[in-house]
This record gives sequence, structure tokens and C-alpha cells, in this order.
Amino acid sequence: MMNRYINGIAGSFILISLLLAHFVHSNWIWFTAFVGLNLLQSAFTNWCLMSVFLKKLGVK
Repeated sequence: MMNRYINGIAGSFILISLLLAHFVHSNWIWFTAFVGLNLLQSAFTNWCLMSVFLKKLGVK
């Protein structure tokens, strides 16, 4: 269940930041890179910052 939330949130962040980079300012692309790097890091370390936030919100 947690992975579905994380994937949904990460995908939403990427799409939103791409739209912001296109319509608002190109520096929003750095947020896209940040989300991508966090996804890559979590694949190697099996730790994700978003999972810490979701656990605090009560997601199991």
C-alpha cells in the first residue's frame, strides 16, 4: 500500500513540476531532477523520505 502512495505522489510531483517548468519558469525542472534522484536513491538504499512522512500521517 505504501509503495502505491509513493509512486502516485512521485508521479504527480514530476508531472506538476514539468508543467510549472513549461508554463512558469524553467528552474522548476530542478524539482523534477530532485524527485528523480530520490527515486533512484531509494532503489539502492530501500529508504524513502516520503515514506517517513506518510508513516507519520498514519499510512500503513
